Amino acid sequence: MTKIKITLVGAGSRSFGPSSLRDILLSDPLNENGLHVVLMDKVAEHLTDIAAYAPFLRKKLGREAQISSTTDLEAAVDGADFVITAIDVQRFLRWTQDFHVPRRYGFHQVFGENGGPGGLFHALRNMGPMIDIARAMERLCPRALMLNFSNPEHKLCESVSRLTSVKSVGLCHGVFMGIHQIATILGMPADDVDGAACGMNHFTFFQRIRHRRTGEDLYPRLRSAEREGDWLSDWHEIGLARILFRRFGLWPSPAANHYGEYIRWAEEFVASELQYFYDPADGHPWETGNVPEFVYSLSGDATTRPWRRTNPEPKHWEQADIRPSGELAVPIMEALACGVPRVLEAVNIPNRGAIPNLPDDMIVEAPASADAAGLRAHEMDPLPEGIAALLRTQASIHRLLVEAFAEQSKDKLLQALLLDPTVDSYRRAVECVEEMMRLQADVLPPLR
Repeated sequence: MTKIKITLVGAGSRSFGPSSLRDILLSDPLNENGLHVVLMDKVAEHLTDIAAYAPFLRKKLGREAQISSTTDLEAAVDGADFVITAIDVQRFLRWTQDFHVPRRYGFHQVFGENGGPGGLFHALRNMGPMIDIARAMERLCPRALMLNFSNPEHKLCESVSRLTSVKSVGLCHGVFMGIHQIATILGMPADDVDGAACGMNHFTFFQRIRHRRTGEDLYPRLRSAEREGDWLSDWHEIGLARILFRRFGLWPSPAANHYGEYIRWAEEFVASELQYFYDPADGHPWETGNVPEFVYSLSGDATTRPWRRTNPEPKHWEQADIRPSGELAVPIMEALACGVPRVLEAVNIPNRGAIPNLPDDMIVEAPASADAAGLRAHEMDPLPEGIAALLRTQASIHRLLVEAFAEQSKDKLLQALLLDPTVDSYRRAVECVEEMMRLQADVLPPLR
């Protein structure tokens, strides 16, 4: 076996870079026959910490892997076997715009990261860089696999799938959040819960929930336990899940503030006003540069705090635990490059019949298996029609958005926006698009 080349694009990320490098160097199969890891980021300063962490980690683990860093995308992907991507454009500053501007026009989206009007603009900002990476791969490593962690996962994977010849797999740990919720409700260890969920990234439903050791169908116990639960228990995470479960019959994942992005009436169940709270009388974040604190969830008692808080010193990379992250990039690479069979709880790939009543070319999230022969999605049952209908609307939005990017078409963007469940006014939709295009002109593709 020849040396395996793995390129991390966006390696300067404080979470993705170190955790991905740890996972790769912890893998015995990947390191067995020689390994070259390239750390790539567009901004040289972002590579400083990860470039210093790499030799420390290599020595700590006793590995001989070659590790290099660069800001040159073409040099980074040239001859790569795998290209792992985790990119974003001014993530938190732009996210404040994605979240607040559509709400000013009356579109009460939740989160604004992957769905809703905000999710459309988040996707458009990242499509350009993602397609640039894919085009470089077409030229310099056409047989390589792209493993993507960038959001909006489904929309970006859709763009790579429709506009390039690159094979890509989108990865997310959301299904594990759903399994932990189920285990908590049932009062059992998460390791004892075997679940199979499918649908769309951040909007999947468990078709199977079983006891891993006995094979018992756990759905009857879950239905009974859910009915007994206090309504306010972990409300921000699962209040909406319980309603979806009661009305549509399957437990969703990963959490209310994710699948709530695709449901018009989700606002009743998610306290999303707090996500990027600021006093507008003091000026907007994109005018002042003061990005407010991002509150992911209220479940950690985010509102119960001392009057005056001090920010803890950031943890240095030398203090980080050296253990696997649980993400699926390394298991996939071990399977494809080293022939180690793996069952994967969730991958994002073109449907190709895996979920029978969703469009064949839609990017779906489903369980899969991988080995030296390739990666194959598991065949799932048709989803209940109510769930499938919700997902098919999003499939059309994704397709129109990719066409808007490829054709530089403002009309296609408006079509996608007008399909979104949170949009209830044509006039305000047009005005919202105009303002977002003005605010993000330097990072959006040109639209005519």
